[in-house]
Amino acid sequence: MRPGVRKAVLVVHVVTSVGWLGAVAAYLAVDLTAVISRDVETARAAFIVMQVIVRRVIVPLALASVIIGVVNALGTSWGLFRHYWVLLKLLLTIFATTVLLIESQTVNALATAAGSSGDPRGLPGTLLHSIGGLVILAFITVVSVHKPRGLTRYGWRQLQRRRETLGHQHRIS
Repeated sequence: MRPGVRKAVLVVHVVTSVGWLGAVAAYLAVDLTAVISRDVETARAAFIVMQVIVRRVIVPLALASVIIGVVNALGTSWGLFRHYWVLLKLLLTIFATTVLLIESQTVNALATAAGSSGDPRGLPGTLLHSIGGLVILAFITVVSVHKPRGLTRYGWRQLQRRRETLGHQHRIS
């Protein structure tokens, strides 16, 4: 990618990824409110808001983060499969997105149950998934910043091919 396009893609990737992390943090606060509130209407509203946050914010940001992350990796020298840290980010992001999509069914069921005339205060919430998602996304962010060294086997082969090509070009000159 040209430098301007690469930077634009990187900015979108950072915004969607960090936005996802922030949305999960906000979701966790609402999830906690739903579970611990002693007020029926507050608990009911919290469960309904959880559904809105998942549907309208978290799922779109997660999907955008995966897609733009792949585009970013393929369009830069980091590549998608060359470095362990990029591969780790990809696998964890796909895992987190998959769990999110599955868990969104539970969130929908909780919102439906809370919206009924019954008392929503006995509903379980999704705290384990909220906390787990937040931890995974924070870990992915740390990996993104620190970029631990290490090439995958594919990355080593690519590097060797590049060196052989460069060595061959120097011998011809």
